[in-house]
Amino acid sequence: MVVFIDSSAIYAYLARDDQNHTRSLATFKDLVTQGVDLLTTNYVLLETTALVQKRLGLDAVRTFQREFAPMVRRVDWVSEHDHLGAMEALLLAGRRKLSLVDCVSFQYMRKLGLTTAFTFDDHFREQGFTVVPEPAG
Repeated sequence: MVVFIDSSAIYAYLARDDQNHTRSLATFKDLVTQGVDLLTTNYVLLETTALVQKRLGLDAVRTFQREFAPMVRRVDWVSEHDHLGAMEALLLAGRRKLSLVDCVSFQYMRKLGLTTAFTFDDHFREQGFTVVPEPAG
């Protein structure tokens, strides 16, 4: 099984003060134990790096790069074609809180036939994907 991993899940894993930290750790452990392959895009890694650097500092970026990133089995690099398609989807959606990175993620998941995302971002559910962990209460 392949599961797409989003920035929100990675950030929650790294940030001990994030409200989803404990859930992210437990979900990640469960996915690894089940032998799930994690996939993401370079856009998600870029977004995560920028967020971690701004909020947690360079030491946390080092931890992310050395310890977490190698556990992601596959990173797809976004092509110009996919970037432009996602940009079009973003502009058509006309929603301020929907990001280009999210639109690229949705596009990749559909392109690869993936149905499940490890995320805390409700936009994935809105787009019809299954999310893990299940939303809290």
